Amino acid sequence: MGFRCWLLVITFVLSLGFQCELAGAHGQRQLLQSLEAADDGVCTAVVSPQGYECREYEVKTQDGYILTMNRIPQGRGGGSAGKRQPVLLQHGVFMDGLTWLLNPPQQSLAFVLADNGFDVWITHGRGTRWSRRHESLDTSDPAYWAWSWDELASYDLPATVGFVFQQTGQKLQYVGHSMGTLTALSAFSEGKLVDKIKSAALLTPVAYLSYMTTPIGRAAASAFSGEMLEALGVAEFDPKGVVGTNFLESVCAMPGVNCYDLMASFTGLNCCLNDSTVDMYLKYELQPTSVRTLVHFSQTFRRGVITKYDHGSSIANMAAYGRSSPPEYHMPNIPHDLPLLLSYGGWDMLSDVTDVQLLLNDLSNHDADKLVAQLVMEYAHLDFVMGVNAKQVVYDGLIEFFHKHG
Repeated sequence: MGFRCWLLVITFVLSLGFQCELAGAHGQRQLLQSLEAADDGVCTAVVSPQGYECREYEVKTQDGYILTMNRIPQGRGGGSAGKRQPVLLQHGVFMDGLTWLLNPPQQSLAFVLADNGFDVWITHGRGTRWSRRHESLDTSDPAYWAWSWDELASYDLPATVGFVFQQTGQKLQYVGHSMGTLTALSAFSEGKLVDKIKSAALLTPVAYLSYMTTPIGRAAASAFSGEMLEALGVAEFDPKGVVGTNFLESVCAMPGVNCYDLMASFTGLNCCLNDSTVDMYLKYELQPTSVRTLVHFSQTFRRGVITKYDHGSSIANMAAYGRSSPPEYHMPNIPHDLPLLLSYGGWDMLSDVTDVQLLLNDLSNHDADKLVAQLVMEYAHLDFVMGVNAKQVVYDGLIEFFHKHG
């Protein structure tokens, strides 16, 4: 089946409002539908109707981007009035903060943490639905999209972490998924944020990428597709837009790439998602990102090292970095006493086990009592944020880790 036909089938299924038989999923769908019916924010449409207090904040980065954050200060039961440990949830690429809220409350990490006594803060990265404003640039301006994940590590994370630290007066616990782990690791390797972070849980940690097995990712990176888009003047990559559809169609036409099951071809065979969650993910997530971010990922895949963005010429790199080539992020420089939990999946095609092992090798001198590595053999990339059993498999241990290092 061609990609365009596949997309039409998915669109048709979504238009029918495919129903899930699992308890709680239907109600979750109805809440999420209000995101389309009106210009409601996440608090109004998703969190508050389920009985949780929710607040919304705006945070401006040093380079002028205006980010939305949501806060769930306590669980549905309220709990004690004492200080709760703040936890920041940072999503990955093509996602936003809704990622942590797609499942019913007893399965969604944001709600699980709130019900377990944490003060939960959810970010929405620049360029995604709730964070598309800038102090002087519009999203139609290519200059708005002139960033890669370097800027997320250098500007967005310091802004959001600093804001939570200032609001609560406490150091944070951190949870990142996918690119949300890469930006944190990059910042930590340069000594940033570590004075405000108690510990970090990294779900599907992304650092090295050369051994990723996703057919779509390898084909796109090997074909220099990102640079081609950038050369054509395309700055925003919206996976639901014309550019995104045409790009995926061209990748899916490459030899050895089977896009019949697009999600499995990209993330690996996720074991534990229900159909309704997948449906909602395809409909409400798949957020835009910058083409430069995809180019940066391609560079990391092809070169086997983790560096800042390569601007494509020694002159441009000299202007950006004062040197002809981009500087490297040295993962062994991460402070050895910073508590880290790495949880990764045996079926993950993006955060491949071999690449994660390379990262763990870089952390070989980490304090033994401050580093936990959990391999979940049956999990792939999205099971960690949307798996129906993720609470039992991952989140309970994550909460125990936070309590130990709180």
